[in-house]
Amino acid sequence: MASKLTTNRWRQLLAGGFILLAGASQPAGAADKIRISYTSPGPQHGILWLGDTAGLFKKNNLDLEIIYMPGNISAPSLIAGEVQFGQMTGALMSPVRLQGGDPVMLVSIQDMLDDRLIARPGINRGEDLKGKRIAISRFGAASHMRVLNMLPRFGLSEKDVTFLQLGDTPVRITAMVGNSADASSFSPPDHLAPQLAGMKVILNMAELNIFYQGTGLVATQRYLAKNRDIARRMVKSYVEAIHIVRTNPEVTKQAFVKYRKTKDPKQLEDAYQTLRDTVKQKPYPNMESFRTIFKDVSDRIPAARTANPREFVDTSLLDELDKSGYIDGLYR
Repeated sequence: MASKLTTNRWRQLLAGGFILLAGASQPAGAADKIRISYTSPGPQHGILWLGDTAGLFKKNNLDLEIIYMPGNISAPSLIAGEVQFGQMTGALMSPVRLQGGDPVMLVSIQDMLDDRLIARPGINRGEDLKGKRIAISRFGAASHMRVLNMLPRFGLSEKDVTFLQLGDTPVRITAMVGNSADASSFSPPDHLAPQLAGMKVILNMAELNIFYQGTGLVATQRYLAKNRDIARRMVKSYVEAIHIVRTNPEVTKQAFVKYRKTKDPKQLEDAYQTLRDTVKQKPYPNMESFRTIFKDVSDRIPAARTANPREFVDTSLLDELDKSGYIDGLYR
């Protein structure tokens, strides 16, 4: 009887051991599938691209589908849950929240204006734009909102110009060269191409030191409430990508090769330096940068006049990484 019990017990142990060994040969868990949008091919989106090309998302057990979406589609898609995260500007997400939506920025990539307002030959000052045609990518996009911020500096308003919704950088440059548009706003290093075509910079916003919440990682509060661990790993991936940008130019440039579709050394270097000069080691959103946006949209959206910028961000996950010493540890 004892022998039979012993034999049965060994069989149980062997079976259990086989199950454990089989389990050990499998991954700890399938990577979480995430859809994220970005709104332009500008180098400020390089943090997202680098997370892909350097394998940071995979390392953090995230399987990302990275989707290019124009700004007028990206924000509604985020609110509808069609994408879980969006890489977009404060100018895109703020009107949505001001009108009842729940997007919040988790990580900031850019918090100051650096656009160049570029015009055709013969337009030498901002004041000369009165009655002229200004090309933008889309209404509500960065190229539109930033011109709205510039116009009052010349004593002008949006009623004094005609906005032409044309598309991304190459299309706007072509329109200016062909005399179908008189001016447009471009982020570095994309401002170099129209200058090579004979256009002129009439305002360099980088010289004015204006806080303005540009690109950042955005999610809805509804999604964060149910998927905090996924969001934590997303923020961690962004922090790690920023470290690579600040310490490894060649690895960073590979992201631009893939997503900006160029192998030209100068274009890669210009894009890298733009991103390197823009992003901060600890990428907290800037409250003053949101206030600038509120001021710009207050005539159209009255709620902006009393908006609290702290309600437009959630830095709790970034705070966790920061207070734990993880971010500082990357640079030791």
